[in-house]
Amino acid sequence: MKMLRTIALLVLSLSLGACAVNRESANFEPNRDLVKTDIFFVERFTPDKRDLNRIMADRITARGFEATAGEKGTTPDNATVLVTYVDKWMWDLTNYMIELTITFRDSESGVAYASGNSYHTSLTRLSPEEMIDEVLTNIFDADKEPAE
Repeated sequence: MKMLRTIALLVLSLSLGACAVNRESANFEPNRDLVKTDIFFVERFTPDKRDLNRIMADRITARGFEATAGEKGTTPDNATVLVTYVDKWMWDLTNYMIELTITFRDSESGVAYASGNSYHTSLTRLSPEEMIDEVLTNIFDADKEPAE
């Protein structure tokens, strides 16, 4: 009986631990830098029905940059940074964002030069606004790190 109880506790602790996973990362090409004259355009990820692109543009503007949001193919001529993203959602009693990846691209060539990712399972979940802030903070911080 004691062995069965020990096994049950072990299985329970392992399953609960798996629900509390989070990770975040960011990288920034060392030969690139963001400057205050950069103008951002956040392109809506086609499946997104929550206007996350508008939230991202607002958060970028709050950092002192000019940013707008819109549909794919409507990038303004003066935009220097194209921002793309992929959001993934999960159901666990409520719908929540489990993962967000944001990528900064050259607006003319589309080549990616910075990206960030945030992954939070149910027990460490964040609101979409918090996930966006976390990823953007990591990307902007990665831009400040000296090249090695």
